[in-house]
Formats: sequence, C-alpha cells, structure tokens
Amino acid sequence: MAGLNERMQRFTTTIFAEMSALAAEYGAINLGQGFPDGDGPREVLEAASRSILAGENQYPPARGIPALREAIAEHRSRFFGLRYDPDSEILVTVGATEALAATQLALLEPGDEVIAFEPFYDSYDAGATLAGATLVPVRLHAPEFRFDADELAAAVTPRTRMILCNSPHNPTGRVFRREELEHIAELARAHDLVVLTDEVYEHLTFDGRQHLPIASLPGMRERTVSVGSGGKTFATTGWKVGWITAPANLIAAIATVKQHLTFVSPAPMQRGIAAGLALPADRIAAIRDGLQAQRDLLLDALTRAGLQPFVPEGGYFVVADIASLGFTDSRAFCEELPRQIGVAAIPMSPFYRDAAAAPTLVRFAFSKQPQVLREAGERLRQLARSLGRLP
Repeated sequence: MAGLNERMQRFTTTIFAEMSALAAEYGAINLGQGFPDGDGPREVLEAASRSILAGENQYPPARGIPALREAIAEHRSRFFGLRYDPDSEILVTVGATEALAATQLALLEPGDEVIAFEPFYDSYDAGATLAGATLVPVRLHAPEFRFDADELAAAVTPRTRMILCNSPHNPTGRVFRREELEHIAELARAHDLVVLTDEVYEHLTFDGRQHLPIASLPGMRERTVSVGSGGKTFATTGWKVGWITAPANLIAAIATVKQHLTFVSPAPMQRGIAAGLALPADRIAAIRDGLQAQRDLLLDALTRAGLQPFVPEGGYFVVADIASLGFTDSRAFCEELPRQIGVAAIPMSPFYRDAAAAPTLVRFAFSKQPQVLREAGERLRQLARSLGRLP
C-alpha cells in the first residue's frame, strides 16, 4: 500500500471490515463481526443518556471518571477477589483494542518478542509490530484448542518480554484451565515476563465453567496487565469503553502512552458502563445464560446444515469445519457466502501466522437474536442441499 510504512504493510483492511462490507453490500445476515443486534441492559443505556443530558460532554479525567474506576475496582474484588486502587492501578481506555496496543507500545522495546496463543485476534500482532516487537505464536491444537506446555516453554527466548493470554479465547471459545494458567505463570515468574491478559469475555463462560484471572495466581498480580471491556457483556460494542488493571508502575507507563493516542475516553459512555458493572450477579448471569442459549441454537443450526462445529466454552463465536460440505478454502467460501445465500462469516486463516494452517475453519458469531440465527441456519441448510450434502 503506497505511503504505508514497511512494517505495517501486511496489516491493511481487517477481515472483519471486509466481511461486514460484503454483508452490507448483499444485505446478508452478519455472523462475521462480533457485535450483538440488540440493546444492552436498560440501566446501562439510561445512565449514559442521563450523563449526556446532565452536561457531562467535555473532557473527563485522563485516567477515567472516578465513578467508573471505582466500579471497576469493586467489580474485580466482588467477582474475582482482586483488589486494585482506583486512583493508581486502573486506567480507562477507548475499548480493549487501545488497551492492548497502548500496553505493548509502553512496555516493549524494538526487538522484543511477545508470545501469543494461535489462532489470535489480529490486533495482537499489529500492536506488537507497532512497538517494533515480534509476535511469536504458540498453537492451540484442535479439537480442544489446548496448548502444549513444552511448545510454550520452547517459545521463550532471551528476547521474550511478554506473554499475551486471552481467556475466554477469541476465536475458539476456549476457557483456559487453572493448570494451563499455572504453566504460563511459572514461565512468567522464571523469566521475569509481563503477562498481558485479554479478559473481555470474562463473564461469558458456559456449561458451568468459570473464568480465572491469571493475576489471582501466586506471584502474578505484580506482573500482570489485565484488560477488560464493557462492550461484550453489556452489548455496547460501539461505545468502546475498556480498561486496564495493573500495578501502579505499569499503569503509569501505559497511561503515558495512552494520553498520546486518544487522550481520554467518552465521559457519558463511562457512566453507562459503571452502571453495568454495578449490576447484581444474577443480572450478569442472566446475560450469560441468554448467550449460552444462542450458542446452543447456532450449534444445532450448523450441525443440521452439515457442518462440523467445535463447542465453545465462552465468548461470542463458534468455529466450524466446512470440509464436510466439500469446501477446501475458507476465505473463498466466506467471500462467496453473502452473494450466494445472504450469510456472512469469517475465515479462520487471518487468525494464524500461516494462512494455510486452518484452510477449512470458519468462525460464526452467535451474539444475534434467535430468529436471526435460525434464518442463517436455514440458509446454510439450503446451501448444503444444493450441494447434495443433505437430503
């Protein structure tokens, strides 16, 4: 791309923007990009609306409004037993993506290495590259999407500075077990590494599974930068309100960079997310249970359409194998799907360093209304019938 510096040449339009554009062009059901098609809790929306009408429309404090920082601190304590000082150990960001990028820009030097579990959200690689560092992938192996402890240990070199951990995991839906987190923690302590952990789906875990923050393990709070977001839990992805909890010295470093990116985050949206974090546990559990029902609906629809889905343990997405329908190229499949049947999905290949690593895997979002998921499933069934894969 003319004018773009060399190190960012491989990061052009994201696959999410590409597939959403195709969905819009053909009026397709968008199961590609991970955003809900309904509103979040009324309390969240009303709190933001009141803030706008009350005149809170100018620059808020650089680290976030006190009400939100206090809500984040209370939330981390109430749900996970982690205590953070709202004034020195919490930073509000413009979504989790900024939090991840600002952390890498602040803490990495050119030539450093960042270990991340593959498949990985594409901004992880872009953030490392912006910082002049190199992302080193460690594979999560299907069908369980577990990592091999020996492969993880072998990825650590003298240049390794950070391990980036995402659980519940996007795109696979894997919820890391305690023993897996302990492997990561052991390496981090032994090699004096920072752990950057993406926990935006912390409440969206299914089938009785629970999210365990790695910062809660022995010796890990002081070396962990935890990233959260209100967008996924409260169905407000367009508000872009994220946050970081970390020791004061790391927050100070990241805040130094963040101020030169977006400076501050929108004040009214912060009020809304503060209200969401204060919701009682049963309300947040109801959000989770509703999403689990949508997951089950999509799993059934994909299976009935002849695909082979992997059951996610958390998050917004189901990964499915399209090989059973006779396809060998997931990207070509996803580019043609909106045109043929009016459904958009995301190929898994962009989540891997080697695009050939997952040639027939596709990601579908289930954060949609049940009737939308049913219609998408019926369209996929019609496709399978037209291919002679179903009676």
